[in-house]
Amino acid sequence: MIRDITLGQYLPGDSVIHRLDPRVKIILSTLYVVNLFIINKFIGYLYVAVFTAFVIFIAKIPFKYIMKSLKPIIWLLLFTAVFNVLLTPGEIVYARFGPFTITDKGIYLAGFMIIRIVFLIVGTSVLTLTTSPIALTDGIELLLNPFKKIGVPAHELAMMMTIALRFIPTLIDETDKIIKAQKARGADFESGNIINRAKNLIPILVPLFINSFRRADELALAMEARCYKGGEGRTRMKQFNIEKNDYISIVVMVCFIIISILSRR
Repeated sequence: MIRDITLGQYLPGDSVIHRLDPRVKIILSTLYVVNLFIINKFIGYLYVAVFTAFVIFIAKIPFKYIMKSLKPIIWLLLFTAVFNVLLTPGEIVYARFGPFTITDKGIYLAGFMIIRIVFLIVGTSVLTLTTSPIALTDGIELLLNPFKKIGVPAHELAMMMTIALRFIPTLIDETDKIIKAQKARGADFESGNIINRAKNLIPILVPLFINSFRRADELALAMEARCYKGGEGRTRMKQFNIEKNDYISIVVMVCFIIISILSRR
């Protein structure tokens, strides 16, 4: 399950989506997420499904990567479904368990929220799978540059966000190694109740936190040794330019948002 997390991973490729300007991809991904909260009917998510499948197809992302991105959130989806089904009042009551009721509105809202979370994870996974960490850093920094006039540290924020994304796969590998090492010593992470399982995670979390702090310290020392002073005076080997495909993708996204807004009616 740990190795199924795809957030922060980059899948090299030469598709149209890979070649898009990172600034455009970040903006379009943000609009995609906002659009998910605009939709208020299931028919709207049907359009989202078609659009998302189209993007995944032209990005040439294997279907297994998309399924891997959903495995870690299965428990979150189940919790969301149960929470909405049991605690949402409605006009038609199908069953009652003490203070909890199963209503038509609860079932509707549970399905609605599950679909929204699934598309939210899939959409953000497409961004990280098709954009390298360096390009993502430069894109975030360029988008934040106009806010420097009001004191926003654009370069530092972009660097922090990208380092966080970059180290997600590293920490996943580290966690997997620690789990295997503890199992080799006889640790049992699967039997017992929830409290015992939580206690069994301590031998994993302690070395994981220690290794994380050690890596952060090594990274800071490496940056200081290379006289890193922030973004002032720094240049980029690759300059980003908005091209024809970027404009086409913007138009497609605008049309998609218009269709989604119309689906509210």
